[in-house]
Amino acid sequence: MSGFKKFTDFLFSKQAVRYVFTTHFWGPVSNFGIPVAAVMDLKKDPDLISGPMTGSLILYSLTFMRYSLAVSPKNYLLFGCHFVNELAQLGQGYRWVNHHYGSPKKAVEAATETK
Repeated sequence: MSGFKKFTDFLFSKQAVRYVFTTHFWGPVSNFGIPVAAVMDLKKDPDLISGPMTGSLILYSLTFMRYSLAVSPKNYLLFGCHFVNELAQLGQGYRWVNHHYGSPKKAVEAATETK
C-alpha cells in the first residue's frame, strides 16, 4: 500500500500539477493523435497510403525525437509520442513499398496488362 500512497502523493503534488499545465505535457498529449491514427490505418487498404506523406512523417518523427532529447529538460513524453509514430509510419512505409513494388500479385497484373 505504501507504493500506491507514494504514487498518489506525487500525482497530487505541486510539482506534478505544475507539469500538467505546461506545454511539455500538453504538446505531446495532443500530438498523440498522429500515431494513434497511423496505428489505426495499419489495417486499411494499402492503396490509400500516400508514399510521400509517409516519408515526410518518418522524417518529421525522427527530427522531433532528436529535438525532444535536445531540449532542457528532456521531454520523454514527446520522445515516446514520436517513437510510436516512427514505428507506425515505418510500418505504413513498408506496406506502401510492398504494395507498389514488391507484391507478386501486382507484378503478375503488370505483366498481363502489357501483353
